[in-house]
Amino acid sequence: MKHVLESVENQFETFQILNEDGKIVNKADMPELSDEELKELMRRMVYTRVLDQRSIALNRQGRLGFYAPTAGQEASQLGSHFALEKEDFLLPGYRDVPQLIWQGLPLHQAFLWSRGHFAGGQFPEDVRALFPQIIIGAQYVQAAGVALGIKKRGKQAVAVTWTGDGGTSQGDFYEGMNFAGAYKAPAIFIAQNNGFAISVPREKQTSAKTLAQKAIAAGIEGIQVDGMDVLAVYAATKHARERAINGEGPTLIETLTYRYGPHTMSGDDPTRYRSDELNSEWEKKDPLIRFRKFLEGKKLWSEEEETKVIEEAKNDIKEAIKKADQAPKQKVTDLIGFMYEELPVNLQAQMEEYQAKESK
Repeated sequence: MKHVLESVENQFETFQILNEDGKIVNKADMPELSDEELKELMRRMVYTRVLDQRSIALNRQGRLGFYAPTAGQEASQLGSHFALEKEDFLLPGYRDVPQLIWQGLPLHQAFLWSRGHFAGGQFPEDVRALFPQIIIGAQYVQAAGVALGIKKRGKQAVAVTWTGDGGTSQGDFYEGMNFAGAYKAPAIFIAQNNGFAISVPREKQTSAKTLAQKAIAAGIEGIQVDGMDVLAVYAATKHARERAINGEGPTLIETLTYRYGPHTMSGDDPTRYRSDELNSEWEKKDPLIRFRKFLEGKKLWSEEEETKVIEEAKNDIKEAIKKADQAPKQKVTDLIGFMYEELPVNLQAQMEEYQAKESK
């Protein structure tokens, strides 16, 4: 049995296209992206890094509510999203707001969602996504259901979901993959392995050598990817999408990545469980630095272009937070009214009570 386990684990080698110096080490799997697409991918990564920096500052100023930093995970988040189509359906976790924004969610609504404002969850009709899931791993079960619905409707689309390494320790993780595998539903399950489920190291969550190998128990395809390599993440997701729409079933993608900030801005102190040496090791793998070197080597990127993106992001964020500030203050009657099309008797009584209070 030990021999069987080792033979399985040894099959999951880390898939990579660009090394830390931005050099191609895997020409065979280099995705076919135009120069403009490569530049757009970099633009989104730079924009998202600025968004993260400003969101942290806004949170500290008390102008945002819940916020989970994303710096370090741009390649994992945006490389996977860039491989999708507009008709695909997103089921993000709470750290996956960037994917929603690039799916079309207005930035001011992302800020309102952070504040817990109901308008933050009222997505435009053309944004095919659910708002971020707070319950760890629950989006995996939801993704399986959405994917089955897509299949039954005969649509050429996929349901895509993300969770962290901590999410793979939840029962929903296995249940979602097993259900999707049994029905060959067009789902892509992405496990962003950033090393820590809040403060618990990955190696203390599971005896599995990789998270990708957990796909085997569900009878689906699995792959481990260098999550700091945006081209590798893109290529793996593109392959998974093609499999899914061709009726070959779901895929589990483990991305090896790192979050440079705390788990969330709600009091987590990463210095208590992460060493300076570990931080330095992963900073050398920064997805933006790696991809920037690659693009500069192709004469596709410059300091001037990056500065332009940074300024664009800052201006967009300034306008979005201003618009979020102008949103009407929430009332209890708003929350009661949104719960049901027809209020049950007990809520009718509460509605009348609060309408009377709010009219004073």
